[in-house]
Amino acid sequence: MRIYLQTVPGAAEAPRYVQIVLEQDLLGGWTLYRESGVQGGRATLKRDQYLERDDAIAAFEKARDAQIKRGFRVMFSQGMDSPYGR
Repeated sequence: MRIYLQTVPGAAEAPRYVQIVLEQDLLGGWTLYRESGVQGGRATLKRDQYLERDDAIAAFEKARDAQIKRGFRVMFSQGMDSPYGR
């Protein structure tokens, strides 16, 4: 699953973005990647490992919901029914 969120760009500043990706690894575990930064600038990448699919999906949804509450808007989603999981 993948979701890309972005802030509304201001007049003098580049928009901020967050990309959240959930992938299954070769050993059956799950990896959650959270990348964030300023469009065209430096980025930060964080990675968390999960053994269970349900735990990984819950962490994905929690990260997504936290960014939406901060004012980020969904620009692209892949691998889920809707960007809000409903």
